[in-house]
Amino acid sequence: MTDQSRKYRVRKAGYADGAVTEIVLTNPDKHNCFDDELIEGLTGAFMLVSDDPETRVVVLRAEGKSFSAGADLNWMKRMAENDEAANIKDAEALAGMLQMINACPKPVIGLVQGAAFGGGVGLAAACDIAIATERASFSLSEVKLGIIPSAISPYVIAAIGQRAARRYFLTAERFDAAEAHRIGLVHEVVADADALDARGQALAEAICANGPNAVAESKDLIFAVDRPWSWDVHKDTARRIARVRASAEGKEGVSAFLEKRPAAWLSSGCAKG
Repeated sequence: MTDQSRKYRVRKAGYADGAVTEIVLTNPDKHNCFDDELIEGLTGAFMLVSDDPETRVVVLRAEGKSFSAGADLNWMKRMAENDEAANIKDAEALAGMLQMINACPKPVIGLVQGAAFGGGVGLAAACDIAIATERASFSLSEVKLGIIPSAISPYVIAAIGQRAARRYFLTAERFDAAEAHRIGLVHEVVADADALDARGQALAEAICANGPNAVAESKDLIFAVDRPWSWDVHKDTARRIARVRASAEGKEGVSAFLEKRPAAWLSSGCAKG
């Protein structure tokens, strides 16, 4: 599974027995900004990895100094000249790409090595796990351009909460990796690119040591119960654990633990986890 687009590339990582797929933004001269072409490409790439039985974890990363500076200004200018229907269609494509990342059944690890502005913040927020280097910087810069961070808002607010959003959506301030960690946008901050690679690999291998179906079910569970408690939630969670516990993978995992042996899924792919 490869792609040679000048704006992104899909490749198998060189670790974890090929069970990790990397999607790499490869347009550093343009600060990995996205436009309609890249949005369509990334949407397709995440559709492929979602259905790829060999992929257990997806790593989203970028080349160059910037992770992503958000939307390409020439694309935005072009879109501003179109009618409302065309703008809605275009905005829905961006929202669809972010949801494809957010809902990917394979865990997505975002490695933020540099600047993430506007939509680039949305990319990081849509990942299940986000790690940044100390040199990374962030800004929800849309209001500086007279627009709003609309398509990315569900993912950013889910990550940083309403309180932090009420500051950074409105001020467009630039903030560093330490602040991104404090408000919950990234999970960890590491020293440099080498440490970023090492941490990404360690996390991917940790995930691969777990039951693949259980990982996918756990991610879906988070979305299902992230709402006020009700009897529907109570019954839904009971049904989920009953189904998973009685599945072949669930039975194998418990048996392997009791028998003090590796689970079957460790025998192929990510055996180092």
